Amino acid sequence: MIEISNEELDDLTRSCHELMASQQTLLMATASANGMPDISYAPFVRDRAGVFYIYVSELAIHTANLLNNPQASILFIRREAESPNLFVRERAVFSCRVEEITQDDDMYAIRLDALQEKFGEVVGILRLLTDFHLFALGPESGRYVAGFGRAFTINLNDDSLSLVRSAKGNQTK
Repeated sequence: MIEISNEELDDLTRSCHELMASQQTLLMATASANGMPDISYAPFVRDRAGVFYIYVSELAIHTANLLNNPQASILFIRREAESPNLFVRERAVFSCRVEEITQDDDMYAIRLDALQEKFGEVVGILRLLTDFHLFALGPESGRYVAGFGRAFTINLNDDSLSLVRSAKGNQTK
């Protein structure tokens, strides 16, 4: 059984936070109403409660998927060039419930302002288009993988980590 010291766990928690903070886009898996999978990406902002916000066009398959099947899985992954072993690239994965934020919601302008602050005037231009939708992706579970035998559950209340163990008490892969 692998043991992780509190100091190492703190370092891994920081690494997980740094991985997500280093990304300006998230990879997103969605499914159509009939279960057909799709993978895509979108620029995002994250609020203090840990919710991710994306602003996407109806021309993208994932927008229809999110409207018809409000679930998504999102991925943050270390670049291949920065990964010593491509079989265990550092990554954080979240399973999310999805909610559309409509224009009449007070949060709509606040979240679009945050996106515009992060990504610039392109968001101001996109705001003028009628086919864009704002979605909140609220994590329901999270997993961080830091290497072989180093899988962790992400606590959604504070983004802290806890080692994943199998039913037999051993760490899972």
